[in-house]
Amino acid sequence: MTAQAEAELLRLETAVTAMSANLVDLDDNPARKELDRSQLTGATAAAWTDATNALTELWDGYRLLTGVIARGQELRDLKRPSDAERAQFRHEVLGASITLSVKVVPLAQRGLLGPGQVHTTCTPGQLLSAMEAAFATAVGVATRAGEAWDRLLPAAAEAASALETVRRLTRETGGSTATIDEADRRLGQFTATLAGDPLGVQERDLAAVRTLIQRADAERTSAGELREALTQRLADAHRLAAEVTAAADEARAAAEKAADRFPAHEIVPVPPGDPRPDLAAIDALAAAGHWPLISARLSDWTRSTRVRLTQLREGAAHNGGLLAARNELRGRLDAYQAKALRRGLAENAELSPLAAAAREALYVAPCDLGVARRAVSAYQDALTATIARNGR
Repeated sequence: MTAQAEAELLRLETAVTAMSANLVDLDDNPARKELDRSQLTGATAAAWTDATNALTELWDGYRLLTGVIARGQELRDLKRPSDAERAQFRHEVLGASITLSVKVVPLAQRGLLGPGQVHTTCTPGQLLSAMEAAFATAVGVATRAGEAWDRLLPAAAEAASALETVRRLTRETGGSTATIDEADRRLGQFTATLAGDPLGVQERDLAAVRTLIQRADAERTSAGELREALTQRLADAHRLAAEVTAAADEARAAAEKAADRFPAHEIVPVPPGDPRPDLAAIDALAAAGHWPLISARLSDWTRSTRVRLTQLREGAAHNGGLLAARNELRGRLDAYQAKALRRGLAENAELSPLAAAAREALYVAPCDLGVARRAVSAYQDALTATIARNGR
């Protein structure tokens, strides 16, 4: 056997192990299953046809590769292989040992000495490269289709809910439904296209539906209703602003406690900015009676402010967690040193340097939690091992 052939066989064995897991994951992928169930059209139908062919090639290739590997393993494991068996091993692993297809040549197209069949062959390495390309094709289509469905189906459902709300309120007030009907028609077209052709759907069509819904809502809503609704939303916005102010104070306090105690890159900084001036500008529009100008601005403000609130709370939790983690490690170290003292190992020549290193790591500023955690674990492991030896 040659080292090159044995190394190639090992590479193929490793590749097939990873391949089998990835192929199963692809088979279980929700988007892939949905593509198989759906009546596809347009760009998605064409792309999934190519991807389905690629999947067929993948499973065929997997079968062929596992066969080559099994034959190669059988030859490799022979105790006293003959020269012919060594040559066969090299051919199986390195040579064009895989037959991809056999095509019968029609009699009318053969020469007197021409073959009746044409065999297409390749090496295992070439087949593996082709399978990687086929896998990328199949995964790419499933991923892009899944992302489109995950992103746009909830957006379309949200638009449908908003449209139904506007339709109900318009029916109650006896207003015109022309804009609503147009939005309904376009949304139906968009949803139908999305179901069968997620790769070909145009998001601008959904944006146009949202614009129509907003227009219909504006046509329906009276000045009094708009004022009442926005007044409530402004009150909610002021409560949200108060939450952000409190969260910012907590985040600053957590960051200050962590400052200088931990490396700067471990501390999440408090994001800059204050939403209150922008809310004050919206209040000014309300005071001036410019209610139609408020809704969109207030929605944007609320969305961005909620994002800021989340960032502040997550930052405070992270920075507080640094102190909690350090204190937990200090407690662990104290507990294990107390255990060592009870066992008469407080001055042990092997354990004492480890305990000192752990204490130094935990009480130095800035404290590297990774280094400290490893130091405490090293002391803990050494103490456990020492106690076990003494027990024996």
